[in-house]
Amino acid sequence: MKVQSFVLCFLLTLLSVACIREEAPNAEADILSCTVDGDILKAEPEIENESVTLTVKSDADITNLAPAFTLTPGAAIRPASGSAFDFTTPRTYTVTSEDGHWTKTYTVRCIVSGVSTEYHFEHITMEPKNERYQIFYDFTSNGDSVTWASGNAGFGLTGVPKTPLDYPTMQDDNGYVGKCAKLVTRGTGSFGSGFGMPIAAGNLFIGTFDLLNAIPDARKGTRLGRPFDHVPTYLSGYYKYKAGESYKVNGEEVKGKKDQCDIYAIFYETDEDVKYLDGFNGLTSPNLISVARISDQKETDEWTRFYIPFVAKPGKVIDKDKLAKGGYQLSIVFSSSLKGDVFEGAEGSTLWIDEVEIIQSGEN
Repeated sequence: MKVQSFVLCFLLTLLSVACIREEAPNAEADILSCTVDGDILKAEPEIENESVTLTVKSDADITNLAPAFTLTPGAAIRPASGSAFDFTTPRTYTVTSEDGHWTKTYTVRCIVSGVSTEYHFEHITMEPKNERYQIFYDFTSNGDSVTWASGNAGFGLTGVPKTPLDYPTMQDDNGYVGKCAKLVTRGTGSFGSGFGMPIAAGNLFIGTFDLLNAIPDARKGTRLGRPFDHVPTYLSGYYKYKAGESYKVNGEEVKGKKDQCDIYAIFYETDEDVKYLDGFNGLTSPNLISVARISDQKETDEWTRFYIPFVAKPGKVIDKDKLAKGGYQLSIVFSSSLKGDVFEGAEGSTLWIDEVEIIQSGEN
């Protein structure tokens, strides 16, 4: 998974500095976890970008939910944790740090499905805290908005980007139809190079990237997938790709080697031990049911269609009851550098993506 794991070093540095200071009231105001009574959730709550998303079963009664929250030490929340409300419309909560100097407002909402079967990349919003980078979102057939995740938050820690267009993942006006997603492999400057992480591949994936969970490794902060209650059969869409000029490994140029993009989707089963897959096991977990991954990627200035079958893992059988209850998850992943997760690739490699679709089996 192509997510910038230099976040680890930055966070560990901050942690070591904090440990030698005299203890003071906590200045953090974060929701760390959320729970809801009853068997109404399809997946673990998603906490990201000052929002909490609860993916609920289609027959769930959300008119009197009482979510309970775990906060950073000493923080307080209003309305109080465990208060019951009608969540047919989103609710806002305000978290105040222990020292009373910081507040953060979260929007808590319920959705029936966290995965659309079509993505057009026409809609973006800005990162809510400082509007540093763009976040893609689209809509499901139920009208729920669903967001894509990326490693932009980690890249922001390098100090390299000055505008949203300096980040690895952004929107472009020249799509196959309308606008599209543009992913660029960026240099990480002296900060990243100093830790042996000279590049950050542009990436986009269905799931979440949580900086708070990036210790001890940023790939652990990458949560791939959302509940999907059909069996996917093909991943289709359009792409263009231009490889960067100089392919590097450990900061050293490899003569004659060309960068490649990566396009894939995974469908997997959750259980008591595996609630989600991450940047370590997204393509290797025994919980995988099927994988669709491009094998004939190439440089192309023209919009080129991909139509990739989901290849089933041997011996896997779908439990239809579990499928209907949200026991299986789907993720789609795009990256501008095939080996960006180990910081190999070419700065400037660019992948454009548009009109993505998941074709699914007619049998639910």
